[in-house]
Amino acid sequence: MGADIADYLDAARAEAGLARTSLRSYRADLERFARWAGRRGMAVWADLDTAGVIDYLGSRRAEGAAEASVARGLVSLRMLLRFLVMEGALQGDPTSRVPAPVLRELLPHTLSPEEVEALLSAPRGNGWMAQRDRALLELLYACGARIGEVVRLRTDDLEPKLRVLRLHGKGDKMRVVPVGAQARVAVEEWLQSGRPQVARHDRQAELLLTRNGLPLDRTNAWRRVKAAAAAASLPRTITPHSLRHSFASHLIQGGADLRSVQEMLGHASIRTTEVYTQLDEGHVRAIHRLHHPRG
Repeated sequence: MGADIADYLDAARAEAGLARTSLRSYRADLERFARWAGRRGMAVWADLDTAGVIDYLGSRRAEGAAEASVARGLVSLRMLLRFLVMEGALQGDPTSRVPAPVLRELLPHTLSPEEVEALLSAPRGNGWMAQRDRALLELLYACGARIGEVVRLRTDDLEPKLRVLRLHGKGDKMRVVPVGAQARVAVEEWLQSGRPQVARHDRQAELLLTRNGLPLDRTNAWRRVKAAAAAASLPRTITPHSLRHSFASHLIQGGADLRSVQEMLGHASIRTTEVYTQLDEGHVRAIHRLHHPRG
């Protein structure tokens, strides 16, 4: 089983262009399944039937796995088995008759415009760290970017004259998003004043840097957002993704169409973006009450 898993992951990396984080998740799911199958004496994939798949999902629930993790494990297994069928190594996919777990859709946490303003204003002073943190926060909110996309930014990804930014998303897919005036000001301040104090040399490409001139990584960027939230006396549940969710929700509240928001977020499917229309229901009801003659 291990060799088949390795072959599938190699194909997924080369042909589908899956991101490293996705590949790690699939690998972990499939290796977990292989260990479970090994304990039950399943030596080859042909030993697995639909009942076995259902038994495995039940064992994951018994271990206390979240339903989202169970669902992802099923998807990982299904993708591998379909690959084996396409390769002629397996006659049929035993997961085809197994329904996906029903997930309770959790609406993402979003900030009000006032909370966003407080968060973005949290880094105080003119020191290099405050300048960098302002640029980080502004970019997260102005572009709806994922934290991994922001820390991967290079100095030449920003086009000041065109007022756009190139983001490199999942699977190394590139998209171009607009950058608002305040975010451009914060980034320019960082480039001209703060960044030269810590950059190792003039030709260093990474945009956001640490005290030692190293590229800011996801963990430290996460911590800087948390620190800003604490400084602004905002809930501890705020994460970098909260700014991404707020970006999308505020655009839709302002009248942006769903397709445009989908493109800016880099969602492959518009169904993923549709969750923000649910977030906006309260806003719509308030507008109705305010403006409808019988509201």
